[in-house]
Amino acid sequence: MSTSVVPLPAVARPGWLARDLGYLLLGLPLGIASVVISVAGFASGVGTLVIWLGVPLLAGTLAAARGFAGLERRRVEAVTGRPLPPHHYRTAAGSGLGRLARSLLDPQSWRDLLHAVLAFPLRVAGFAIAVAWAAGGLGETLYVLWEWALPRGAGNQTLTELAFDIDSRLADIAFHTAIGLILLLTLRPVLRGLAVLQTGLARGLLTNETAALRARTTQLAEGRRAAAAEAQTLRRVERDIHDGPQQRLVRLTMDLEAAQRRLDDGPDRARPLVAEALEQSREALAELRALSRGIAPPILVDRGLGAALAAAAARCPVPVSLDVDLDGRLPDVVEQTAYFVVVEALTNVAKHSGATQVAVTVDSDGERVRVRVTDDGRGGAHAGKGHGLAGLADRIAAAEGWFDLHNPPGGPTLVTAGIPLTGPG
Repeated sequence: MSTSVVPLPAVARPGWLARDLGYLLLGLPLGIASVVISVAGFASGVGTLVIWLGVPLLAGTLAAARGFAGLERRRVEAVTGRPLPPHHYRTAAGSGLGRLARSLLDPQSWRDLLHAVLAFPLRVAGFAIAVAWAAGGLGETLYVLWEWALPRGAGNQTLTELAFDIDSRLADIAFHTAIGLILLLTLRPVLRGLAVLQTGLARGLLTNETAALRARTTQLAEGRRAAAAEAQTLRRVERDIHDGPQQRLVRLTMDLEAAQRRLDDGPDRARPLVAEALEQSREALAELRALSRGIAPPILVDRGLGAALAAAAARCPVPVSLDVDLDGRLPDVVEQTAYFVVVEALTNVAKHSGATQVAVTVDSDGERVRVRVTDDGRGGAHAGKGHGLAGLADRIAAAEGWFDLHNPPGGPTLVTAGIPLTGPG
């Protein structure tokens, strides 16, 4: 004979009363804070949009609503005992006012703001009903312990006298105790129903599984395209090495062998062969240097991103101000991606911008590496297909990062990128 243990549902597990009651009681102060900040911030932001002050106000309001939404998601998961469906926030690339303006286009942030407003009346009602039901049930059940303190007399009537015209202290105690027991017995479904209303609204507005899956699908598709482009590049490099430097090195070997045979019987006849071999070696070296672009340099592998960027800055014909603030080594894909962002940006500055100064900043916030390259030139960078920056965008997409190019007419050019430290997953 075998027995199986059936787990209790989340609402029937021990501690359900404390979880539901705590969720409903804490909802009121959080609701007051979120609705005040959301409504006041939205009203002031919309009212000052004409002078552009509304952009940072609205962006700050949405950021605050996003913080309250994150807290509510954790509260809902704690009270229900199961995780919520996923949600998705768009990444606002760039910097300054443009970044703030782009953050206003995030649908989930507006859903967070809407939740703060719509959830407030539910939170007020939930708090009031939960307190009244629990306190009323407990007080009425214990009526026998404190009813003696009520004033008695000709001008004071008990509830049983008013409702049933029964003037009996025992009947009054029994009636109030019965009401208290009914309230306590129904406390569980009442609190659960109130919590379900609030968690249902949170599930509807604070989650968006469709958008999250769509964003993840797009990200994976971009990663696959970038990986395919990387593989194609490697095949091209392999083919170019076979058709170019490898053939020259074979010719160089043959010329050196011929020169070696002629050194004994005719040194003068060997001199042209040596000269030709030297020319072959120079051409092979030039081709290898050209092909090495896109392949991680040894200094990056051996000494890390800071040393590799210092070497790249030293080779740039335009003076470079380099600021690298990183804590130790990073994952290989992160270091390589950040390195090629800077190298390609410096190459574009040297070729097109006419700049006299370049500033490169690389740092980390613990979640991603941030790269920023800016110059004082006339611009000219382009991220269209066929340009080097387009290849960088594909490489960054493969690492699940973001890339932004700010290049107004007349310059200056600002290239920014963010590469997650966790890498693609």
